[in-house]
Amino acid sequence: MGDPRSLFDLTGRVACVTGASSGLGRRAATILAGAGAQVVGVARREEALKAWQVETGPNAEIVVADVANRDAVGALRDAVSAPFGSPDILVHAAGVNTREAADEVTPEGWDRTIALNLTAPFFVSQALVPGMRAKGWGRIVNFASLQTYRAFPGGISYGATKAGIGQLTRAMAEAWSRDGITANAIGPGFFPTELTEAVFADPERSARNASQTCLLRNGRLDDLDGPLLFLCSDASAYVTGQVIMVDGGFTAK
Repeated sequence: MGDPRSLFDLTGRVACVTGASSGLGRRAATILAGAGAQVVGVARREEALKAWQVETGPNAEIVVADVANRDAVGALRDAVSAPFGSPDILVHAAGVNTREAADEVTPEGWDRTIALNLTAPFFVSQALVPGMRAKGWGRIVNFASLQTYRAFPGGISYGATKAGIGQLTRAMAEAWSRDGITANAIGPGFFPTELTEAVFADPERSARNASQTCLLRNGRLDDLDGPLLFLCSDASAYVTGQVIMVDGGFTAK
């Protein structure tokens, strides 16, 4: 038996992380680089991406792009493959939550939410799967949500996309796992990010959310590290088509 720690070693792997300019995407990109992967961070905000790149070091490159632009998926595939080669690992962390009440959902808000949260993970994955298939090894990690399973006020469009992510993850696993490519999803609970600023800015609401978990606290960014590394490494070789909730037990109650 070899060193069990080698199961989590990503040395020699190439990762692409969307939404890498902030929040959980930035954290994911940093952790994968720390585990030895060469990481390409993708987002629309160039300055924030550059700050992450400087902080992370030579294993980090950036691509400024809108992953929701379906017409540019081919160009995105080429751009993220240019620095280190075709990615072995693809993490879809880019997302938007318009928080529009059901009676106030606009066509523009709906379309943008669907395009970024659900359509982009499929078409970007589809574009990068051939490179993974050629190597016989790949890891796709989608981002689900509490709203994959629960309905929240003001979350009808966001929740629809995150429920869709659950099924998309299973369908990806059915389609591509035979080629050595696993597809799984992480479902975060309440974590302090730009998308949840309004939640954490309200102490009463934040405390109420914490009280609904089994651990009686909200998430910290480092709570994401272990599950993400597991799903992106050899440690999860026989795990595919799963949504792993990293929510302190919120959905267990």
